[in-house]
Amino acid sequence: MSTIEFTKKFTDLKSPLNAFAYNLTKNQEDAKDLYQETAFRAISNKEKFRPGTNFKAWSFTIMKNIFINNYRKKMKKNTIIDTTDNMYFINSGATMIENDAGRNILMDELNGMIESLDDSIKTPFMMHYTGFKYQEIADKLALPLGTVKSRIFFARKALKQLIKNQYGTEDGLKAKLAEIA
Repeated sequence: MSTIEFTKKFTDLKSPLNAFAYNLTKNQEDAKDLYQETAFRAISNKEKFRPGTNFKAWSFTIMKNIFINNYRKKMKKNTIIDTTDNMYFINSGATMIENDAGRNILMDELNGMIESLDDSIKTPFMMHYTGFKYQEIADKLALPLGTVKSRIFFARKALKQLIKNQYGTEDGLKAKLAEIA
């Protein structure tokens, strides 16, 4: 495709491209800038366009990608990283004592939930939790591998239900953990 044909095709798309640019940016000046950058990139990369394909889609894709890249740059630029030291404990001294009471209470509750499980599912679950592999559990308990896997699955499912009953949802537990931390 010659440069003249390419430029004519691109010029014919000026109105739809400007409308699309405005739709993306919601600002007339930003839309003009986006159109200009799209025109520049399209013309400078005209050799990458394959004749016989959809020229309009190719141009719109260039515009959309430019918009997304600019948006990501803007969001990255607006991210502020505070590298200053925390000054909350100015007079706290060199030693700090961490209070694990909330975490200990939560762990006691979770351990109580695990203890309330039926032994047939609790035993394989606890073995898996402590690091045993499925096959090792199956060998030690003299059970088929599939049975071990299903019992561990059912233990997890039962624990999820107990947590849901206690805290409302799994998010409720996460909120409680965040509150403690």
